[in-house]
Amino acid sequence: MAQQLKNEEGATLIPPPKISASRRSAISAAFNFINSIIGSGILGLPYALSQAGLPLGLLFLIIVAFITDYSIILLIKGGNLSGTNSYQALVQSTFGFPGFLVLSALQFLYPFIAMISYNITTGDTLTKVFQRIPGVGPGHILAERHFVILLSTVAFTLPLSLYRNIEKLGKVSLLSMVLTMAILITVIIRAATLGPQIPPTEDAWVFAKANAIQAAGIMSFAFICHHNSFLIYGSLEQPTIASWTRVTHVSVGSALIISAAFAVAGYTTFTGYTQGDIFENYCKDDNLATFGRFCFGLSIVTTFPLECFVTREVLSNVLCCRELTRAEHAGLTVLIVTACTSMSLAFDCLGVVLELNGVLSATPLIFIIPSACFLKLSPGRWFQGENLIPSILILTGVFVMITGLTMTGLYPQDCSHGVEMFYCADANVSGTVPPA
Repeated sequence: MAQQLKNEEGATLIPPPKISASRRSAISAAFNFINSIIGSGILGLPYALSQAGLPLGLLFLIIVAFITDYSIILLIKGGNLSGTNSYQALVQSTFGFPGFLVLSALQFLYPFIAMISYNITTGDTLTKVFQRIPGVGPGHILAERHFVILLSTVAFTLPLSLYRNIEKLGKVSLLSMVLTMAILITVIIRAATLGPQIPPTEDAWVFAKANAIQAAGIMSFAFICHHNSFLIYGSLEQPTIASWTRVTHVSVGSALIISAAFAVAGYTTFTGYTQGDIFENYCKDDNLATFGRFCFGLSIVTTFPLECFVTREVLSNVLCCRELTRAEHAGLTVLIVTACTSMSLAFDCLGVVLELNGVLSATPLIFIIPSACFLKLSPGRWFQGENLIPSILILTGVFVMITGLTMTGLYPQDCSHGVEMFYCADANVSGTVPPA
């Protein structure tokens, strides 16, 4: 019989309850899940509301979150039905080698472009932060975006990307969530203090605008996390549909609350002047915005490794179809990170590319492929019983892809990278103190 612990008065002490391994793995999975959703795409959500209209944009955001939640669970159900444990294996078992190649291309393209955008965002954001340090001017090395990208890659993103177990990123993802909450608080404060000083545009509060489908593509880009769902599912101590459903509901629900608050606060501050990167709207001399930029730069650095995990797995499945050795793991990781860094050094603004990535990569990965796999594996006809919603999602995904691609071509996103907005000439708006 175990010995009981007693205090000085002789009373029996009850030890504090221990957190089970399964609960710890679920918490870690939820942090990784939320972190994979709330990446650089969150910066474009205020712009998405300006494209769709505030009420319709919020409705679209909720719908995209619901579809994301539903299709992620559908994806794992499809994996269980087919006896597979990866997105690629699931599609290959249902649609053969051609389906495997199509999915591999999409599953590689999305996180790879996302990593490029993370590097660009890191360079553009942190250079503005460093220029607020006394003595760091436009010609200083810390104000050079290429140097900042290289520094963050060597010091942070590459070492974190070299991990072999995604569960080890749980604490890093928790840090990213804390930073995201700090960014959200910054945007909300600025909505209250800066928003009243900026006159709203004429159509600021209309219900809907013409570019609503284009906004849906941006939201799909922001919410997609299907490409690493099997990785996170496999990190659970007890990977079951019930435990996965709980983790998914908590993760997507939390991401929706944070995303909606961020989108509304950002849009109501700048209305029709909202840029694709919301931090481009804030003035360079705004100290609070500088703090937000710093937090977001660190948050992006911690999100990069999650996308690298997926990219590496996709390539390893295509190239060798077995577990990589330590040397192969390190070599492939360095190759991926080097390619992303090289491309991010060559490009300055990826506004249109990110929209196309959302429409062409994120939409089929969220709407079409999980639903198509489930319908192929599930008995019964389309539009009947449990096959009804997957059937509707396929049609919706095709519509969003065609319409979004057309709208992006006709009305491409503007990019005013590094250009101060007109209202920054006012010292009170920019957050600076006018000279005596």
